[in-house]
Amino acid sequence: MNEDTKVNISWPPQDPIDVSPPENISAADSSLIPVLEPELIVNPWDIVLCTSGTLIACENAIVVLIIFHNPSLRAPMFLLIGSLALADLLAGVGLIVNFIFAYLLQSEAAKLVTVGLIAASFCASVCSLLAITVDRYLSLYYALTYNSERTVTFTYVMLIFLWGASTCVGLLPIMGWNCLKDESTCSIIRPLTKNNAAALSVSFLLMFALMLQLYIQICKIVMRHAHQIALQHHFLATSHYVTTRKGVSTLAIILGTFAACWMPFTLYSLIGDYTYPSIYTYATLLPATYNSVINPVIYAFRNQEIQKSLWLICCGCIPPSVSQRARSPSDV
Repeated sequence: MNEDTKVNISWPPQDPIDVSPPENISAADSSLIPVLEPELIVNPWDIVLCTSGTLIACENAIVVLIIFHNPSLRAPMFLLIGSLALADLLAGVGLIVNFIFAYLLQSEAAKLVTVGLIAASFCASVCSLLAITVDRYLSLYYALTYNSERTVTFTYVMLIFLWGASTCVGLLPIMGWNCLKDESTCSIIRPLTKNNAAALSVSFLLMFALMLQLYIQICKIVMRHAHQIALQHHFLATSHYVTTRKGVSTLAIILGTFAACWMPFTLYSLIGDYTYPSIYTYATLLPATYNSVINPVIYAFRNQEIQKSLWLICCGCIPPSVSQRARSPSDV
């Protein structure tokens, strides 16, 4: 198999093979030759990614509509959850559009736009996760002053910064920072250059380290709060232990899921380039897209207020089990 048959994240199908009859065959003879229609070969990995994008788009569209439809969901926490859902929604749409452009509307301009959209969306998604972590830490560390105008202003500043930075990342391929003119500079994600992919990977590792540090601090605060509540209400030590363990387990699931989804692709982006087999790119990118599938479950659908809004939209009622559930220190 020659070098042209390699498939990368831009997934351009190869040009159809010329099946016209040879020139030395007469018109009468050529009429007897069957005309072969060029077959459009679709990579199964692309179908899986497009299906994943469809699921991502539908799932996060529900969260965006709930937050947009309910005026009471305007607290900083819900603004950040909405930002995460919007970023994942755009990422899902980007995967679908990229599939359409790759096989139906092939052009270099479309390739740059769709890859830029996907890069910007996933960057905004990761940055929104970091912003949610910062917000959770502030809500626990500054519990008495958290519900103030300063917190709302700080939230808007974070949103403007993260979406501005993500937009700049998405514009890089379109503004000329791409490898279309020099194939040797391509990363595993054509047309992103190797330097751009490495910079994004290092940025991700730094954000992951910051999230890890913040979640360690959150874990300490949760344990301290659970201990104080147990003393005030004269709970047994076993009850305090169960509550604390539940909070720690929740944090471990959140951080572990994030690392398991994104770390393989991040590390592979640092060491790989366009010469590596495309199956490695697909195998590491697919788990990263699953993070956008899991995010609404972890951050949105577990929230009591969003659950109430979802029940009202779906069936016009709120089950007693949802309306009467009290928030515990483990709900972080």
